[in-house]
Amino acid sequence: MKLSATTAQNSFKYGWLMQKIWPYVKPYWFRILLGFLVAIPLGLLDGITAFALKPYMDYVIGGKACEFSLFSHHFAITSFQMSVILPVGVILFAAFQGILRYLNGYLSTWTSQRITNDVKFDLFEKLIHMHPQFFDENSSGIIISRYMNDPATASNGIVDQVKTITTSLFGALGLIAVMLYSSWQLAILGVIVLVGAFLPIALIRKKIKSASNKNMVIGGNITTNLNETYSGNKVMAAYELQERQNKYYKEQTWESFNVNMSLYKRAGWMSPIMYIIASFGIATVLGVGTYLINSGIMTAGSFASFVTSLLLLYKPVKTLGNTLTNIQTIFVALGRVFELFDLESEIKDAPNAKKLEGFNNSISFEHVSFGYDPEHPVLKNINLTVNKSESLAIVGNSGGGKSTLVNLIPRFYDIQSGSIKIDNIDIREYSISSLRKNISMVFQDNFLYSGTIKENIMMGNPNATEQELQTAVESAHLQDVLRELPDGIETMLGERGTTISGGQRQRVAIARAMLRNAPIVILDEATSALDNESEAIVQKAMDNLMQNRTVFIIAHRLSTIKNADRIAVINDGELAELGTHEELMNIEHGQYKALYEMQFKPQENAEALSV
Repeated sequence: MKLSATTAQNSFKYGWLMQKIWPYVKPYWFRILLGFLVAIPLGLLDGITAFALKPYMDYVIGGKACEFSLFSHHFAITSFQMSVILPVGVILFAAFQGILRYLNGYLSTWTSQRITNDVKFDLFEKLIHMHPQFFDENSSGIIISRYMNDPATASNGIVDQVKTITTSLFGALGLIAVMLYSSWQLAILGVIVLVGAFLPIALIRKKIKSASNKNMVIGGNITTNLNETYSGNKVMAAYELQERQNKYYKEQTWESFNVNMSLYKRAGWMSPIMYIIASFGIATVLGVGTYLINSGIMTAGSFASFVTSLLLLYKPVKTLGNTLTNIQTIFVALGRVFELFDLESEIKDAPNAKKLEGFNNSISFEHVSFGYDPEHPVLKNINLTVNKSESLAIVGNSGGGKSTLVNLIPRFYDIQSGSIKIDNIDIREYSISSLRKNISMVFQDNFLYSGTIKENIMMGNPNATEQELQTAVESAHLQDVLRELPDGIETMLGERGTTISGGQRQRVAIARAMLRNAPIVILDEATSALDNESEAIVQKAMDNLMQNRTVFIIAHRLSTIKNADRIAVINDGELAELGTHEELMNIEHGQYKALYEMQFKPQENAEALSV
């Protein structure tokens, strides 16, 4: 499935999204609840300053004493006392609000990060079990964007934004309460203004979804470009492709810019509209407020408190507007994340899968057909049987299906028709894990992970003993290489193992395959990228690996092919010829004979001259 085609169809199905996110929220519900409980007073305290203006104007500026009764006791606070109490009270409330703000931020960050980690862990586990064709169809940039960036956008933001909504909502409610206390008539007017300010938000949901999806694809393409620039830096330098890469990068960056500006052109008018609505509201309040003061219905202090509340109300209303806009983006990311969870690898275990414990007789291909695109078959009706401990060399024209054939054995791909059997049991009836544990593979470009040489070899069998490790190293003719390295087998490798030569990388890979000690060995052009000297050493290591095992060899080296028990010629997806070197050479106008005359005979002559 191509991830770039995903459009987050469920982004605005809020019930579906909440149902999906709940298992990740549930373990931290207490801290989240505590954060919400802290957010409530944090918002309500916004109204304290506005509330304090009424007594300040009426009693401090007005020069009157504040008299009130409490529990049958009469109290009077002078104007001077009130002028000290109110400022000190505002400072204490601000300090208390600061403590709550810190607690709210800490709880929000902690829960967001934990939820993000849990989502990333589960997504990465899904990713590593996806079938190889999934990686063939999706660029590295799209995968990084979808599996790493989207979870951070979704999980990190959801708790934080909901808490921001809570704080802003209760901040607005607190200020509305002060407004109601000051003048219910003006408060009704203020609430109408508040509702009017929210109306534009509902109109831009689809625009945000569309822009977010486009940016996801563009961001993935940019990451792919950066990855290719890094991985292909030598080709870029050799063929002077810097301008090409730079051109692509600029085009993709400008495309992202245009998407964002297109969104802003449609959504950017929200803020001015909210300003205009607020301005109408404030102008109306000033007019009505003046009338109420002149009529003696409200005091100047009440009016000052109300106007301050109304002006302060704009901040939480604006925050709510921006937060609701942001949360739409988060919902789009959240929708994309949970669509990934619904993806299933096309290569999976059958119900009640059997465990493969080695094999006794043969591996057989029966009427096997396969194509990466079902409309364009790569292999066509292949029938072939390889007996235990037999070596089969596979040769043929480039793109004829040689690598595809061997990649079907460990179920990197599943065939479209026919069957591949081990001991007369279809490999799809075995568990994938047990099948692959019985196969060692050495590729043309073996991937070595960041870490030590020892760690890379031990990947073949993490439970191997030191003696088994040493035997594998010696069988791979790696001991001389290790002696030359300052840290020996503990030498750290750079990314993809680029700190050692190609031949050395191949020997590390062979040692890894040797340590696996699997009965089936697949060698996919393991020496084709090496010079003659490196190839000769690697060939010796491969000969050790092949002993007493069932081997499939895709090779270009004549001696490897001639020493195989049989040779299969695969051309244009079909098994053209099968037999020993001598048998195939005796076929008049045979394809192997033609291949030998064109490719292998000059090689044989060159080898003879070098001797």
